[in-house]
Amino acid sequence: MPELPEVETIVRDLRLIVPQRTIKAVRVLRPNVVEGTEETFISTLIGKTFRSISRRGKNIVSHMSHDYVLVINLGMTGRLALDTDNSALTHPAVQFQLDRGRPLVYDDIRRFGKLRLFKEPDWESQSDRLGPEPLSPDYTYTDLYEKLASSSSPVRSWLLNQKNLAGVGNIYANEALHLAGVHPRRPSNNLTEPESKLLHQSLKTILYSAIENRGTTLRNYRDTAGLRGRNKPNLKVYGRHEQACFSCKSLVERIVFSNRSAFFCPDCQR
Repeated sequence: MPELPEVETIVRDLRLIVPQRTIKAVRVLRPNVVEGTEETFISTLIGKTFRSISRRGKNIVSHMSHDYVLVINLGMTGRLALDTDNSALTHPAVQFQLDRGRPLVYDDIRRFGKLRLFKEPDWESQSDRLGPEPLSPDYTYTDLYEKLASSSSPVRSWLLNQKNLAGVGNIYANEALHLAGVHPRRPSNNLTEPESKLLHQSLKTILYSAIENRGTTLRNYRDTAGLRGRNKPNLKVYGRHEQACFSCKSLVERIVFSNRSAFFCPDCQR
């Protein structure tokens, strides 16, 4: 599933493409990716202009004219791209014909993504249900420590809860915990303040590095140009079970809890 760095990469690309462009026509090829009726979705969007593009957690947020907000969650295999000869769009689900240039296409192999329309106040209420942004300058390690202290759930599970922290998924939770030297099954309220500070720093380091490398492609993720993310070689534990840890040469282990795999070094993350 695309996480914060992948969504941020796509958002930064879209900022160069769609602002101030107007939707002239909409084709819904796979209605199950659209929330609500196809007819309402199409009629509401035609004639609307993209004002700005931003990210909230794992969501692409398009602020449109007339106080509408188009929110796209990419699910597991969704992507947005201009329909060019090199875009390699294989499973188009929604096509937006703009007033100039190529159509903008939402493509989704497994169709677990979702496109939703909100009025501005309704989106603000929805956004308030998400946790803080981990890369926000206002999000401090004391915020993280105080929230961790109130929960006994495994710290990996805590990080994946979007009500606790918006945008972090399994790849970067595992990588940040490894960098911080914290075992993924440690109870959240067992972390000390210095450990929470180190985890806070590790989250920022891991996420910024992945954004710089335009995300992590394990299988399906592509940017708006159809290119793979470059961050996979930087992964230290995720997907590397039974391979040597880069730091201590112990074998990386994999465990499953809360129906998700966790990867860790048994020596670096006791």
